[in-house]
Amino acid sequence: MRYSSHAAVAALGATTASAATNSTSLADFCTVANVQAALPANGTLTGIDMIPSAVSASIVYNATDSSIGSSVTTGPFTYCNATVFYTHTGKGDSVFIHYALPAPDAFENRFYLAGGEAFSLSTDAISGLQYGAVGGATSAGYDNFETAYDDVLLYGNGTINWDATYMFGYQALGEMTIIGKALTKAIYGMGETKLYTYFEGCSDGGRQGMSQVQRWGEEYDGAITGAPAFRFAQQQSLHMLPSVVEQTLDYYPPPCELAKIVNATIAACDHLDGKTDGVVSRTDLCMLNFNLSSIIGESYYCAAENSTSLGLGFSKRQAADSTTSYEPAQNGTVSAEGVAVAQAIYDGVFNSDGQRAYLSWQIAAELSDAETAYESTTDSWVLDIPSTGGEYIAKFIELLDIDNLSNIDNVTYDTIVEWMNIGFVKYYDSLQTTLPDLTTFQSSGGKLLHYHGESDPSVPTASSVHYWQSVRSVMYPNMTDDESLAALQDWYQLYLVPGAAHCGVNSLQPDGPFPEDNMHTMINWVENGIKPTGLNATIQGGADEGDIQMLCQWPTRPLWQSNSTAHTCVNDTESIDTWTYTFPAFKVPVY
Repeated sequence: MRYSSHAAVAALGATTASAATNSTSLADFCTVANVQAALPANGTLTGIDMIPSAVSASIVYNATDSSIGSSVTTGPFTYCNATVFYTHTGKGDSVFIHYALPAPDAFENRFYLAGGEAFSLSTDAISGLQYGAVGGATSAGYDNFETAYDDVLLYGNGTINWDATYMFGYQALGEMTIIGKALTKAIYGMGETKLYTYFEGCSDGGRQGMSQVQRWGEEYDGAITGAPAFRFAQQQSLHMLPSVVEQTLDYYPPPCELAKIVNATIAACDHLDGKTDGVVSRTDLCMLNFNLSSIIGESYYCAAENSTSLGLGFSKRQAADSTTSYEPAQNGTVSAEGVAVAQAIYDGVFNSDGQRAYLSWQIAAELSDAETAYESTTDSWVLDIPSTGGEYIAKFIELLDIDNLSNIDNVTYDTIVEWMNIGFVKYYDSLQTTLPDLTTFQSSGGKLLHYHGESDPSVPTASSVHYWQSVRSVMYPNMTDDESLAALQDWYQLYLVPGAAHCGVNSLQPDGPFPEDNMHTMINWVENGIKPTGLNATIQGGADEGDIQMLCQWPTRPLWQSNSTAHTCVNDTESIDTWTYTFPAFKVPVY
C-alpha cells in the first residue's frame, strides 16, 4: 500500500537531484520535443520500435491518487503527462504508455510501477509522484485502460489471444519499465547517476510484481508483493473447491451457519497466540489445537438482509463486478454437515487416491467462496458457483467465451486436479508466475518484500509460504538451514500479517495490524542499506489502535506472554510444519 508522504520518503536520503533539477521549469521541461529526444533509439531495445511522431506531452494540475482498498488520498500533484507509442518489430501492433513525470525539482531519481488487480494491469501512472518517482501505465496492446484482460483472452470459442496473454502475464510491464527507465534517464539528464526502480502491488498486482522479479529481475531494485495471486492454475481452480465440496457432500449451508463456524473459530483460537484481542495471529496453533467439531450445536442467527457478493475477494470492499441479493433471516444450530463442509474446504484439494494436489485457506479465514444462494421458490439454500473460479474454468480451461459455469454436474475432486494440471501446462510460461530461480534479481542487488494476510479468504496464505520455501530450496540447495535462511533474508523477506484478509484489514478481525508504509521500508533498504528485521504494521482498532506492531519475519512466528503488550518472534518447528506441503498428485514439481 502507498501511504508515505513525499516529504517523509525524500528525507530517507535520496540522491542528489539530476542536472536538470533546479534549472528547468515544468513548462519548459514538458514538451513533445523533449520527450521525443529522450526516447530510446530504435535498434537499442530488441523487438521494440518507438514511434516518435505519436508522442504527446501536457501538464496536469492538481491530480490526486487513491490507493486501492484505502481511503488515503495523496496529492494534489502537478506533473507532465507524456504518452509514448511503440510497436513490436514486424508485428504491426501498437502499444501506448502514459508516463507521469514530476517537475525536475521534485524528481528524486526513482522510477515506480504500481500493480493492478484482478484481470487488469494498473491504469494509474501517478502513484510514484509521492516518492519523487516517474511512474507509468500501459495499454498492453489491448487497451488495458478500458478493457480487462479476461475480456480479450479469447478471440472466440476455442482460440486464445496469446499476444494479450503474454502482455498481461509479464511482457507489457517489463517493456514499460525498460522504455521508461531509458526515457527517465535521458529526459532528466541523469548520466551515470543511479535510477532506483521499484514495483509495488497486491493480489494480481502482487503476481505482476513477481512476474517482473522472475523475468525482468535485472531491471528492478526493489519489489513489494502482497498476497500474490501466482501459481495461477492452482489458485484459480481452488476457488471451485467449496462448490464441489458442497455438491459432493450434498449439503448447502446457510451463509449464517458458515459465518458462525468462522467466527466461533476466531473466538476459540484468539488466545492461542498469548493475547486475547480478537485476532488469530497464529492460525498454525489453531490448526494444531482446535477441532471444528466442537462448534456443532452452537446456535446462530442472522437478520434478513440484502447481501453483497464481492467477487474479487478483497476484504469487505465493494468490488466493481459485485452483485446484491436478498437473504431471509437465518436461525438454527451448527450442524455436523456444516462443519464437514468447512473442514473439507480448509483441508485442501486431494485426488481420489488421497494424494494432495493443493493447499487451502487457513483455518479462521472467511469462507467466502462457499456462500450459497437463497432460492425463494423452494425456500432453500442452493449452490452458488463463485465467478472467481467459474470464469477461469469456463474461459481459460474450457475455452468458452462465457463468464461463469452454469453448473458443475459430474464434477469431482479429480476434476479439480485435472483443471489444475491443464492450466499448469497451458499457461506455464505466461500466467503461472512461480519460477523459483531469482538469481538474476538477487545478483543485480534486488530486494523483495513479500507479505500476506494470514486470514486471506481469496489467495491462500500458505501459497506464499510455499513459494518462499521453493526459492530457498532451489537457490541454496547445498547450504545448512541456518546458512540458507541468512542468505535468503539478505534480499528476500516474507511477512504474514496476523488476522488480515486479502490486501487489507479484516472486518472479522478488525483489531489486527496492517502494514501501511512498505515503500518507506523498501527505500531505506535499497538506498540506505538498512535491512529490515521486522515490518511496521499499524494496529487498526481496539485499545491499541494506531500503535505500531512489528511483524515477525518468516519463518518466526509471534507469541505474547500472558497478554503482554510486547510479543516475541519464536521458532516453532511443529507450527512451521503445518505450513509445509508437497503435492504428489502432480508428476512435476509445483513451486
